[in-house]
Amino acid sequence: MGVHLLFHMNEGQGDTSYARNSIIQKKIISVARETTKEAILDLYCAIKPERLSIADLGCSSGPNALQQISDIIDFVYQKCRQLGHPSPEFQCFLNDLPSNDFNTVFYSLPEFYEKLRREKGTDFGPCFVFGVPGSFYERLFTKRSLHFVLSSSSLHWLSQVPVDLDSGRRTSPHLNKGKLYISKTSPPCVLRSYLQQFQCDFLAFLASRSQEIIAGGRMVLTLMGRRSGDPADHEEYCFQWELLSNALMDMVSEGLIEEEKVDSLNSPYYSPSPEELNQVVQSEGSFTVDRLENFEVEFNASLNGTDDNNESKGHRVAKSMRAVVEPMLDGHFGGKVMDDLFYRYGVHLQEYISQKRPKLTNLLVSMVRNG
Repeated sequence: MGVHLLFHMNEGQGDTSYARNSIIQKKIISVARETTKEAILDLYCAIKPERLSIADLGCSSGPNALQQISDIIDFVYQKCRQLGHPSPEFQCFLNDLPSNDFNTVFYSLPEFYEKLRREKGTDFGPCFVFGVPGSFYERLFTKRSLHFVLSSSSLHWLSQVPVDLDSGRRTSPHLNKGKLYISKTSPPCVLRSYLQQFQCDFLAFLASRSQEIIAGGRMVLTLMGRRSGDPADHEEYCFQWELLSNALMDMVSEGLIEEEKVDSLNSPYYSPSPEELNQVVQSEGSFTVDRLENFEVEFNASLNGTDDNNESKGHRVAKSMRAVVEPMLDGHFGGKVMDDLFYRYGVHLQEYISQKRPKLTNLLVSMVRNG
């Protein structure tokens, strides 16, 4: 099955759902908040539109799905009051793949609208929220219809597994045996394939947005990235995938999973360096970067800041990863092994966390659509 069908976060409100295990993504949104505020107010003050169209690409579901939209509305509303201007109407688009749990998002809209009315009164907006299922690597909106585009913790996910690594589309032997992602044991051709897929996908993303965003419109994006030029740096970038691969190979050694199954799976994921990302922006040519920086988030930010004697840090961190990748792994290995796999993963994580203080590097980029 294609990535567009298999790739989505765990649904609902259960113990392993994305809604209950997305604290680290909330932290990333918080870090980007000031950059988002600066970009949207620069845009608003420059054009003062009667209707402000905003798109959040890769919105997922759960408590984070409306957070950035809510922040932008607050920023603009406060600026309007400061300037004595009437509030614009807000047209807000929430995009993700068709398999996303949009129903959970839609169920939260009445409360969201009521909160806006209660806090901002009758001189506000109004605000209209729409769901837009589809891949953000393709066109999603009409020409020159958007003022502001957001994407948080999404663009490190590729449109597909690199072609050379996709077992369904190649005839050569497995190139990345025993691994789900780039590692120190990966041959150079694996690294090249991942970089080429990222370049192709990010170019398509920019080309699509260049058609949809008005001249002078803005984008603020965050995605997993890296600081150095080495995509196989285990300590900084690959440890979470490396440890998950180790848990799978433990199960192979006990005859619980076929080795072929592990060898044939590669994740549709890439964490670029700032230089790699900027190179694609310059190559596409429709946008000017006005901010590109990296920042670190504690990997155990998903622990909610609480101590639970009944569950180790490693197992709590494993839940945050499970909430994101379980549907992909379930589709490949089958649901019966998921509990065992993520328990083992938690053990590996606990050992790793006890020795190190792992952090995740993120890229934050703000850009302007050229006129």
